[in-house]
Amino acid sequence: MTDSIMSKAATMEIPINSNGDTGTLPEDDSLEQAAKLQWSLDEKDLQQVMVSGPNLNETSIVSGGYGGTAEGIIPTSSIKGSNMHHSSSSSSGMAEEATRGVAVEKIENMKKWGLNTYKCTKQMISERFGRGSRTVDLELEAQIEVLRDTKRKYENVLRLARALTNHFYNMVQTQHALGDTFADLSQKSPELRDEFGYNAETQKLLCKNGETLLGAVNFFVSSINTLVNKTMEDTLMTIKMYENARLEFDAYRSDLEELSLGPRDAVAMARIDAAQQTYQVQKDKYERLRSDVIIKLKFLEENKVKVMHKQLLLFHNAISAYFAGNQQQLEQTLKQFNIKLRPPGADKPSWLEEQ
Repeated sequence: MTDSIMSKAATMEIPINSNGDTGTLPEDDSLEQAAKLQWSLDEKDLQQVMVSGPNLNETSIVSGGYGGTAEGIIPTSSIKGSNMHHSSSSSSGMAEEATRGVAVEKIENMKKWGLNTYKCTKQMISERFGRGSRTVDLELEAQIEVLRDTKRKYENVLRLARALTNHFYNMVQTQHALGDTFADLSQKSPELRDEFGYNAETQKLLCKNGETLLGAVNFFVSSINTLVNKTMEDTLMTIKMYENARLEFDAYRSDLEELSLGPRDAVAMARIDAAQQTYQVQKDKYERLRSDVIIKLKFLEENKVKVMHKQLLLFHNAISAYFAGNQQQLEQTLKQFNIKLRPPGADKPSWLEEQ
């Protein structure tokens, strides 16, 4: 219908007046209506294309010139899928490379550990049977032996001090129970009220002084335990590391000496250079740990003298004041060393209950 109207409008004659103006024809209104109708139809078609047009994921790329065959059409969805497949393949390949790198590193570390263990075991056996030489520092080894002997003796002091604390705690508890019994009998025995009363007061006083002495002895035990099981133990751990470094140093030194006595071809020289580098690394490690041990031994001796001077003075003054019956001096000793006793009736268990 639209085509017929437009063809009619195209073949229609337009008359012109004598003055050059176009005349008004009766069919002008029909032409204008036909143009408006064509414009509205084109606009509706455009809106329909915009609303119900093809999805971008379903569009195609045409290869070749205009009017080519459909064989050159490539769906974009296939391109997107191939890109995703390529990305996943590359990521999986990177993961495999990382896993392979970690495995190779572990294997290399295992090989180095096995070689080092073999050399150290060989050196240790050679030293034990008197076939190999070892690096000796007589002065340092004498100091190390003195430290080990001192630690054994201090451990014995710690063991005896703990035993004294346990026995004295039991005695204080017995005195406390005995004082309560005397006080109860004083109330129930009018004829012996004074005698039971005196003994009850004496046991309560001894119990109080005993608890004060236990506080001092407990402080002594805690300080000795810190010195023995923390300070000395830390130094001995460094000494153990130093001794292991000394064994490794001697093992690689012996290996370098054996290689130096062998042939001097290209392969042997490469092995000698590698052994020389490893030997230098072990030597630096040995000297560094040796220096650490010397410094720690020096500071340990100074700390030991300082701590033991204070603790032995505390132990002597507290024991002397208790057995002399000098309650004031015993309390003054605890104040001198800033020792605070747990107040009676506290909710938390005392240090005696935690033993």
